[in-house]
Amino acid sequence: MSIVKSFSVGNGDMFYIKHGSDNFTIIDCCLSDENKETIVDELERESKGKGVVRIISTHPDEDHILGLEYLDGRMGIRNFYCVRSKATKEDETESFKYYCTLRDGEHAYYICKGCSRRWMNESNDERHSSGINILWPDTAHKAFKRELVYAEDGASYNNISPVIRYNLNDGVHMLWLGDLETEFMEEIEDDISLSHVHVVFAPHHGRKSGKIPDSWLDRLKPRIIVIGEAPSRHLHYYTGYKTLTQNSAGDITFDCDGSQVHIYVSNEDYSVDFLKDEGRSRFDHYLGTLNL
Repeated sequence: MSIVKSFSVGNGDMFYIKHGSDNFTIIDCCLSDENKETIVDELERESKGKGVVRIISTHPDEDHILGLEYLDGRMGIRNFYCVRSKATKEDETESFKYYCTLRDGEHAYYICKGCSRRWMNESNDERHSSGINILWPDTAHKAFKRELVYAEDGASYNNISPVIRYNLNDGVHMLWLGDLETEFMEEIEDDISLSHVHVVFAPHHGRKSGKIPDSWLDRLKPRIIVIGEAPSRHLHYYTGYKTLTQNSAGDITFDCDGSQVHIYVSNEDYSVDFLKDEGRSRFDHYLGTLNL
């Protein structure tokens, strides 16, 4: 069993995975003055007793790193996973400066396609792995090298995002794509290994500029696409696929229990018609169950 939560943080991303093993993973950080205490209170509570707590930072846009300094001050970041880069910004915010300190510090681990790390995707006698694998970046790929130059020049950061896959044994498979842009995904489609997942979090907060290419969707065959909180006029709604729209749903919690995923949302008025009613009540505002 595991819990995956997508926080409603406005135009930004922040997730956590409370693994069934002795692991806890945070993906990205978007903490404002309005939400930081509530969110970090929950992170502290849910990660209590876990032997390994890691944060994976997909890329250094402000809406993915905002409040890293607060998170570190409260929880102490001892495992900071990121793509290796020399990204710069002309106008450095406090959070970007902190990102660079973590990126270049002793607790950094640089993720790339096929990387292995205890206990990210390697188990031993001490504890089981988290089930997280990195499908991208290929650090030798010419397209990725080009994007690293753009990031170093402070021009753009979206396409240095990793592709992160989470597999629960005999259970749900999920995929995160950071803020990858459509044209870049099309450019690398022959150089990334993709297979069926149950839930995919649409890149770039669901924006049309980050629409997942049809060639990717044909391989992923997602049961649910989660669309983020970009302004509605900028969203791509993935006609023909089942979607959860965070603009309307609020926080989304996935209670992953074997061959079932029980889904809860913070907006009690939000509903969909494609989930089965199993009458669950572990959290507030049960939306329904996805049978895998």
